[in-house]
Amino acid sequence: MTPPSVPPFRELLAGAKRSAVHLELRDTYFSNPRFEEWRKGSRVDWSDRSSWWLPFHQQIADAVARGVTVRRARVVSEPVTEYIRWEHYVTHANTAAGEEVRWLPRRQASDLALAGNDFWLFDGRLLRVHHFSGDGDLVEDEITDDAATVEVCATAFDSVWQRAIPHPRYGIR
Repeated sequence: MTPPSVPPFRELLAGAKRSAVHLELRDTYFSNPRFEEWRKGSRVDWSDRSSWWLPFHQQIADAVARGVTVRRARVVSEPVTEYIRWEHYVTHANTAAGEEVRWLPRRQASDLALAGNDFWLFDGRLLRVHHFSGDGDLVEDEITDDAATVEVCATAFDSVWQRAIPHPRYGIR
């Protein structure tokens, strides 16, 4: 649930001028029909873009076309969960849209100061924080431009990004 005072993601991304970065820290998230289908053995026909290209991918592609750098870093436990295995598989769509994605094994993050929640940071100044329940359901989003909070999150993202493995080189364990 997102309070009415939090703009939709598409508006925040459309307003970005330089950058949009996303840090993911969980090993599982709420389930969705695409994940459930994958669990049953369904696979994406990557040659049929219309079957997997979502409005989200178009929003990313539009931002990248405007010159916005879009990066996502995921901190994951190894061996990975089934959900992370699926995320790795579908990351092809993110990269096809122009998003840069990196993976950091959690064991390599022990000496990093990380934010307490997943977030998107737009232009290094506006933060959309995701609050999840223990089982991965989105509880709510919050938005802030508090300089101290933004700095903590920007530093956390940068430290993960510097150490993380680019998607094409990260092999699932």
